[in-house]
Amino acid sequence: MHPFWQQQLLFQTRRHFLQASGLGLGSMALRSMLGATYAEDRLNSESGISNSGAPESLKQPMIEPKARSVIYLHMAGSPSQLELFDHKPALQKFHNKECPQEYLEGKRFAFIKGVPRMLAGQFRFDQHGQAGQWVSELLPKFAAVADETCIIRSLNTDQFNHAPAQLLLHTGQPRLGNPAMGSWVTYGLGSESQDLPGFVVLASGGKTPSAGKSLWGSGFLPTVYQGVQCRTTGDPVLYLSDPAGMNRALRRKSLDAIRDLNEMQFAQIRDSETQTRISQYELAYRMQASVPEVMDISREPKHILELYGAIPGHSSPAESADDPRVLYKGDDPTFANNCLLARRLVEQGVRFVQLYDWGWDHHGSSPGESIDETLPIKARQIDRAMAGLLTDLKQRGLLESTLVVWGGEFGRTPMMQNNVRDTLQKGFIGRDHHPYAFTMWMAGGGIKPGTAFGATDDIGYYITENPVGIRDLQATILNQLGIDPFRFSYPYQGLNNRLIGPTNDGKVIQEILSSSSVG
Repeated sequence: MHPFWQQQLLFQTRRHFLQASGLGLGSMALRSMLGATYAEDRLNSESGISNSGAPESLKQPMIEPKARSVIYLHMAGSPSQLELFDHKPALQKFHNKECPQEYLEGKRFAFIKGVPRMLAGQFRFDQHGQAGQWVSELLPKFAAVADETCIIRSLNTDQFNHAPAQLLLHTGQPRLGNPAMGSWVTYGLGSESQDLPGFVVLASGGKTPSAGKSLWGSGFLPTVYQGVQCRTTGDPVLYLSDPAGMNRALRRKSLDAIRDLNEMQFAQIRDSETQTRISQYELAYRMQASVPEVMDISREPKHILELYGAIPGHSSPAESADDPRVLYKGDDPTFANNCLLARRLVEQGVRFVQLYDWGWDHHGSSPGESIDETLPIKARQIDRAMAGLLTDLKQRGLLESTLVVWGGEFGRTPMMQNNVRDTLQKGFIGRDHHPYAFTMWMAGGGIKPGTAFGATDDIGYYITENPVGIRDLQATILNQLGIDPFRFSYPYQGLNNRLIGPTNDGKVIQEILSSSSVG
């Protein structure tokens, strides 16, 4: 082929092809008369979605919903289940002894070298509530509301590095380019709020997760469904305010002109990204008034701020991520602020609120990431906030309709990480990544309260009862929202892509579900 034509093809898009091709004109005219594209009709019929109007408009659930919204609390770096939720007293007798070969042969570890020593749990556990849930002394406030939760001690994953494990958990694949769970949910259900995004992201801990902003990207879905990151200080959303010298009336006129141009383009091409631009310009205009109001937690009464441990106006400075011991003597209120914001957002109809809290990767490589010194600080930062969130949602009648999920991307080994030091030393006690067993908890949204599900062996290495895979968790979350996880899909590159992947490995965890539903 002539180099000129090769160069032209590099810049040839589907839009250019349709504009230049007479073959496409008849079908485009027909689609315009019908008011919807054939692709959209086919997409909705194949995915089971009942859709009309703007992309983010409210859609009918595929099945009976048990929840309207999700608050997902992700502890980036992965907290140690053996210090928080999975009580293993038998591990004490192996403490500081060499790990048996049966736990090492054929296994891959992120950092462990040679033969590590076993590491007993570093903190006391007690049973709490009517259900007798085992909870660490590091979480006393959470222990008081443990009866509201279902603690799942049998999660497992096939990824043992942070970024791939986070991507698998939140996008369904361990690689870049796939829609986040919140994007899937807003695509499937739309938003109940006209003035706020359907998918909002809040971060704390001083850094973003290892997988970065791809964890709230829309992937191959229209970009209208990507998450919007909000900040607790300064402008809540960057670049949302009017430019200097432009008043609101002039802004409205300019947006009307841009909308007219975009609608002309959409009438010609029926392109989902053009429709996204129309919707997002209008949403951004409405958000100029709604976002500052909902993000202002100083409007909350004092007793609510104290319930969460929230302090208006504070956020995690970036340097705190390197050593959280130096930040407010460990009392960083940003996660608490974000939990309170999450309640305010779902109260206003936001569908999916994703919290990321950085600082849970406790390898023991330094005092700043040790189980004995730093884990208690991180636990203190989240304990009151988690308990306050559950209490506040319940007293407002929102817990039944809000599914709350807490956890990391994998667990931590029963062995001490030994690539830095071979012996126990204060400030250098840590555990390596452990994909074979870890703990998460869920509450509200049709989940049985006061229950425990799954179990691990005496040292917390392998799952012995009711294993729960990542796709099981994803399927259960979708199911509770009224989305059939097995029929819910989006055609892309010749495949009907699903959050739970192309196979039928995932299943809804029926044993942890209650019979309640939302109207």
